[in-house]
Amino acid sequence: MRKKFDHLTSPLANKVEAKGDEYLYFGGTAYLGIPRNQKFIRHYLNGIKKVGLNNGTSRNNNVQLGIYKEAEKHAAEKFGSADALITSSGYLAAKLTIGQFLTMGEVRYAPATHPALWQNEMPKVSGSFTDWSLSIVNEINNSEKINWVIISNSMNNLYPEIYDFSFLKKIDSHKRIVLIVDDSHGIGINNNGLSAMSIIPQGDHVEILLVASMAKALGVDAGIVLGSEKNISRLKKSNEFLGASPPAAAGLYAFMQSDDIYAAALLKLKKNIKVLSKALKNDDNWHFLSDFPVFFSKNTDISENLLKQQILISSFRYPDIDGAIVNRIVLCAWHSIANIKKLITSL
Repeated sequence: MRKKFDHLTSPLANKVEAKGDEYLYFGGTAYLGIPRNQKFIRHYLNGIKKVGLNNGTSRNNNVQLGIYKEAEKHAAEKFGSADALITSSGYLAAKLTIGQFLTMGEVRYAPATHPALWQNEMPKVSGSFTDWSLSIVNEINNSEKINWVIISNSMNNLYPEIYDFSFLKKIDSHKRIVLIVDDSHGIGINNNGLSAMSIIPQGDHVEILLVASMAKALGVDAGIVLGSEKNISRLKKSNEFLGASPPAAAGLYAFMQSDDIYAAALLKLKKNIKVLSKALKNDDNWHFLSDFPVFFSKNTDISENLLKQQILISSFRYPDIDGAIVNRIVLCAWHSIANIKKLITSL
């Protein structure tokens, strides 16, 4: 029976403690190590002193903290967008975007799109992203319908693959496309720490809405939507946005003070990736990308074998409890080179 770790007694970092046992930990989604970054934590504490622990009023209240608009402006400039909207979670960011734009045209989902972007149930789309992108271009160009809504992740973070959206260039320019992209696992890491917005082909006939959780690489319990001023304005008029409480302002204060912290953490993460990539480059049991911190193992027993050596990796069944076990090593900026060398020796 597989051991389950659901009673951790120390915060998740490069080591975790469970029932008195300590494990070197290579999992989670805190890619830049922000939850344990002392400089970031100091910014957060300063934010608490300035704006308090939380703000339970909706964004429609007649009294508003100015920091929310400031953070949205900062995020838009940082991630290469005309405008931005920040919510309490990535899930809410996705749901309110889907709620507003799903009726704008004929809807098509890419394979393995995140559940937050589903309309009701899992879209029945199979095959690779590359094959799908070829078929969607043919379908749209050969259809009499003009308006289309395409929904996709920016990447597959389980079996690491960064998606290529150059297929958009092949869609006839008289078609009108709304592209909704979930960049939760890429924002702050891929594209030199920017967002997928920086590499998705732009065009007058394509409107891009990028949604993401800020709770992963960015270390802030919030969600974000990037897009045009017109589309962000529309989202800000939605009941979901106006009625929901915003994220803690202190976290957004820390986010705005931390461009140098994010840059340093990304540099550290890339060095860690390079060390493990070099060790595994000739091993066919592994699949990974040159600049992404997830290493997929084809060995179904690796999790149990490493556990015996007090090393804990990401291991769970996907996409549901009947699915195959997905074993992955996830590197973070908080891992030391010594941590990675110990992992390499244990493999």
